[in-house]
Formats: sequence, structure tokens, C-alpha cells
Amino acid sequence: MITLQGKGVFGGIAIGKISFFTREERKIKRIRIEDTKNEIERYTAAKDAAGEELGKIYEKALQEVGESNAQIFEIHRMMLEDQDYNDSVANIITTQEVNAEYAVAITSDNFSQMFASIDDDYMKERAADVKDISNRVLKHLTGNDGEQKEKAGKFIICADDLAPSETVQLDKSAVLAFVTKAGSANSHTAILARTMNIPAIIGVGEGLLSSYEGRMAVVDGFDGKIYIDPEEELLAMMERRQQEEEEKRRLLLELKGKENVTKDGQKIKVYANIGGVDDVAAAFVNDAGGIGLFRSEFLYLKQENYPDEELQFAAYKKVLESMSGKDVVIRTLDIGADKQIDYFQLAHEENPAMGFRAIRICLERKAVFKTQLRALFRASVYGKLCIMFPMITAVEEVQEVKQIVEEVKQELKTEGIPYREQTEIGVMIETPAAVMISDLLAKEVDFFSIGTNDLTQYTLAIDRQNPQIDRFYRPHHQAILRMIHMVAENAHKEGKWVGICGELGADLSLTEKFLAMGIDELSVSPPMILPLREKIRSLTVAEKRDALLNEIL
Repeated sequence: MITLQGKGVFGGIAIGKISFFTREERKIKRIRIEDTKNEIERYTAAKDAAGEELGKIYEKALQEVGESNAQIFEIHRMMLEDQDYNDSVANIITTQEVNAEYAVAITSDNFSQMFASIDDDYMKERAADVKDISNRVLKHLTGNDGEQKEKAGKFIICADDLAPSETVQLDKSAVLAFVTKAGSANSHTAILARTMNIPAIIGVGEGLLSSYEGRMAVVDGFDGKIYIDPEEELLAMMERRQQEEEEKRRLLLELKGKENVTKDGQKIKVYANIGGVDDVAAAFVNDAGGIGLFRSEFLYLKQENYPDEELQFAAYKKVLESMSGKDVVIRTLDIGADKQIDYFQLAHEENPAMGFRAIRICLERKAVFKTQLRALFRASVYGKLCIMFPMITAVEEVQEVKQIVEEVKQELKTEGIPYREQTEIGVMIETPAAVMISDLLAKEVDFFSIGTNDLTQYTLAIDRQNPQIDRFYRPHHQAILRMIHMVAENAHKEGKWVGICGELGADLSLTEKFLAMGIDELSVSPPMILPLREKIRSLTVAEKRDALLNEIL
């Protein structure tokens, strides 16, 4: 048995085989073509070749595993002849004058997302089938199989490190846990692991060898350990712990439908942080009262070019409709720092966390910003939308943003496109500057949401991506708590609500203090909603409020 020690960034026990993440994925580029007829013929030939290949696989599987297990390959062959699928590919080639590879990739994304959104297990499985048949066609179009291994089942994903864009694009249904050689506990990848409710360990070092591919392992996200080729006694113990955790989750489900209210009657909203449309299901399953942070940048991270207005509108509309009138707080584009997107062509920066990112990019690239705002306001009529702007450091920035918002509203009005005039506008408080002028900012906006991850980074002069200084990253630092209290007071003086959407919102050791401060809303990763509700319902705050605040001040 081999034991590797790292740092657990999300608790839980995972048992399964190791699969190493590779970056040898096929890159599909959009190429403009003139002969669309020839391009459709290329697609047809590749589709037919993929169909022949599936027929051979079916016959082989029929002999080796029987008809019931071989049937999936026959289903895939039938899906290749689906008229809607083929019409979509041909239409994209013809109308956009693009290469067949790009048309297949776009059709695959659209159809798989459509199936995945249906609340039916059978239809969700079809989403994976669409991707599979599309990859077969792409293999024949490119003449390159990408050296991808087709694997069935779920795996412990191991890697040197994972960028946010790589993590968000992984097939979540096939991941048991994340284990990386490097990484920081405060990175966006760690945050995404928590959102996905997947045990994760970072920083296990060079002892994580690629030769462990396919070997059985146990991931203990609580202790930050991975056991490779576990001994039977350890395996049995971990299986028992896994069952105990499942029982705890079952008991928490009994809290669904209950109020987030303390024993002495103080109520607080508990919302979900999500990274995309697909995460809405997790918010529902965990009984979120709303969406407190929709990270819109992941729409951009998933694309190979700027997402257009229609694509964004469809995503925002879907989330708003799904939440049935509950609050949905969508943060505008927040890239830069550790979230880099190639097609933005951002210049290299020595210190990107302090550089060209978030609202600064939007105010410099107004066409990109306006496209997003148009999509947001068009979607606003389908639910209760709140728009939030990140990385604000000055009142003048908010005023400039509001001017652009008014321009977008006027454009929509002129074009006869409806939007919701009462859409709330808010800002993230994630810099010391924003904290110190929060009294002024509160006069300009409808709400605040405190981003404690960046606020901690900027206040303590700690690069949250640098694992060497993880031990100096102190999110419970008195300076941070005092800042949160100051922001809450300044918001309430102007009659505005204030929430926390950073990782501290899910820190149960601080819940009592946040209630004492009068925080109105906590937005956390979906798996933390019910544990947070349990904590809130166990507390009596009023009689201890003064003592709790004295600890902070």
C-alpha cells in the first residue's frame, strides 16, 4: 500500500480506480470555408464511417457480452442517423460557412446540454451518448483519435494540476474525486470541487506517478490522504466511513423545506453558488432559496470564441425560468488572474491578481460588456434577476457601469425588446478600497455581496494561487471580520441588503458571528446548504449578540 499526503480541500471518501487527466484532447477550430456542399459531403462520409465502425463493435460485443450489453452500440448507430442531429450539422455548415468539425462540435454541445437538462435519468444518459457519437465522427473527420481512452464508469481523477476551465469541462458524472500534485487550497479549482460535491486533495507532490493509472485507490478528503493499492483492513474501514457519511447526508435531507431560522427567530437567506446552467439541478436537490452567485465567466471558459448574445441569453433565461421567481444573482464576466481565456488575448502580467481583470476588462472592452448586459436584461423578464459587478474599487466605476446599463436599456427599448426595469444592481465587495467606501457605494446600488476569497487575498497581501504561503492565508483574521461588519452596517444604513458569496459563507464556525452582524444572505456551494441550515437552526443569537460583536471589534 502506498500512502500520499496532501491537503484536503473538500471532505469525503472516494473509492475507485485512478485515471490520469491528459491534455491531449482534440482541439476543434472554427474555419471559414467557401464550398459548403463539399463540407457536407465530408461530414456524410465521416458519419458513414463512424456508423460502420459502430456496426463492427456491435457484432464483436454481441459475441463477447451478449445482446443486452451490446445494444448501446446499436443505439449509437441509430442516433447517428437522427434527422434533427444531421440537419443541425448541415445547417451550421451552410449558414455559418464553417468547417464540418466545428459544426459537429457545436451540435454535440447543444444536443447533449438539451438532454442533460431533462429531469429523467434515461434522457440524461443520452447526453453522454451524443458526445460519444460526435467524437467518433470527429475522429474520422480529423484522422486523429486524440489518443483518447474510452473508459466506462467513475474514476479518481489525478493530475499535476487542473485549471478552472479544465475542471469545469470534465464530465462530472464520471468523477469520484480530484487529486493533484500541486495547487492551492484557495484556487478556483478547489472551489469548483466543493461546488461539485467531490472529495478533493491538492499538493500531494511528485509521488503521484502516472504509473498508478488504473490502480485501486482510496481518497480521504478529510485527512488529505490518498491510499494506492489499499490493504483490505483499511478498505473495509473506509467503506464504513463512506456509509456513515451517506447516513449523515440522508439525515440532512430531512431539513429540506424547513426555514433558515435560529431558535430565537432570526431568519437568513441561504442561496447557492453555481458555475453554470447544469449546476441548477444541484441547487434544487439541496433546497437552495435562490442563486446567490452565478459565475457567468464559465460560459466564456467553455467556448473557443466570445459567446454571442443569443447563447448567453439562452443560458440566463434557462436559469431564471428554472428558479421559478426566486432570486438569481448573476455576476458579470470575471476573468483574469487564474481564469485566463486564450481568445481574450490578454497580455502577460507579472501579477495578474492585481492587474487587468473583471470589471476593468468590461469597462475597457465595452462591446463585450454590452453584449452580456443585453443578454442579461433580455432574460430579466423570465424571473427575478439581480446583476452584480465584480472587483469594484471606486464610486466612479459604479457610475460608469450604470451609464452603460442605461445605454443598453435604451437600445432595447428602441428595438422594442422587453426587459425588467426593476432589476436590482449590486456590487461585490472584495477589495479593501470597496470596504472603506461602502457607505458611498451603498448609495449607488441595491445590494452588496462580499467576496471573502479575494477580500482576504487583497487584505492580507496573500496570492491565493501560491501554495507556498497557504499557511499565512488566515480567513478568520480579525481584519477580515471587522471589514465584513463594517460593510453590513453601511449597507443597512442605506436600507440595502448584504450577502456573503465567498467561501467563508460556508464556514460553520463563523455562522453565529455572521448572524450577529446581521448578514442578510449566505450563498454557498450546493452541498453546504443543508449543513448550514442545520447550523442556523441550532443557534440562539440575540442574547449573545453584543458578546459576539465585541470579539470582532
